[in-house]
Amino acid sequence: MKIAITGSSGLLGTALRGRLRAEGHEVIPIVRRSAAPGEVRWDPESGEIETAGLQGTDAFVNLAGAGIGDERWSEERKRVLVESRTKSTDLLARTIAELSPKPSVLLSGSAIGFYGDRGDEELTEESPAGDGFLADLCERWEAATAPAEAVGVRTIHLRTGIVLSADGGALAKMLLPFKLGIGGRLGDGQQWMSWISIDDHVRAMVHLLTAEIAGPVDLAAPAPVRNAAFTKALGRELGRPTVVPIPRIGPRLLLGKELAQALLYESQRVHPTVLERSGFSFAHREIDDALAAVLGDDELA
Repeated sequence: MKIAITGSSGLLGTALRGRLRAEGHEVIPIVRRSAAPGEVRWDPESGEIETAGLQGTDAFVNLAGAGIGDERWSEERKRVLVESRTKSTDLLARTIAELSPKPSVLLSGSAIGFYGDRGDEELTEESPAGDGFLADLCERWEAATAPAEAVGVRTIHLRTGIVLSADGGALAKMLLPFKLGIGGRLGDGQQWMSWISIDDHVRAMVHLLTAEIAGPVDLAAPAPVRNAAFTKALGRELGRPTVVPIPRIGPRLLLGKELAQALLYESQRVHPTVLERSGFSFAHREIDDALAAVLGDDELA
């Protein structure tokens, strides 16, 4: 297959590129800088994209967007977070709609933040959207694929959980304090964490390129854990104590109250109903296995 990817230099995009090329697919990175041979340049802010290099593309994977936790949230930062997703997704979807022949599938990023803070409620793809900034962002992000869906392109919204990787994302940021023996549960530790190993996330995206499903798909392992259980599992894997809880004041001072609440204390207990029904088999179903694989530098299965 010929597969074009936005966000191809990010954590997920880099891993996906390697996997697809290893399987013999042609990968076309869509980049903002000057395009090298085999790449396509775009500028979502100005609405420009070089379509010549996209002719004959079989599938698109849209992973573009500014990092949710990279900076404290101000009104300007939240605008950037929204527009970096909605503008880029709308431009890509409109471009796809105009291609002839059209690709068979568009995988487009989203997140389990769609569900908001839901406590102990068990969530699936049929659950309604929640409240709050991230829920609104995800709704708008998913809605931006409409031009591609309108012309019959099979479109999947990748509602991604916490991606476990030692190379980036939430887990990488946790490693130093845990290795120093100062990691601990966040607050009372009762908030649910829906996670997925980077191995399984990449394998799931490859699976979804040809699976005959469309719409939202929860990319999270079938065994979410409470933060307290995650903390103990990470401590076991690193051989470090995790007995002292982290008071809320620390993350709030570091990240700001709103960002800290959204990233660290909101609870989403998500089950990957659609993914499992489609025949996908997780390599890492339990948190201990996933952490051992990720922190043991396992290669993608």
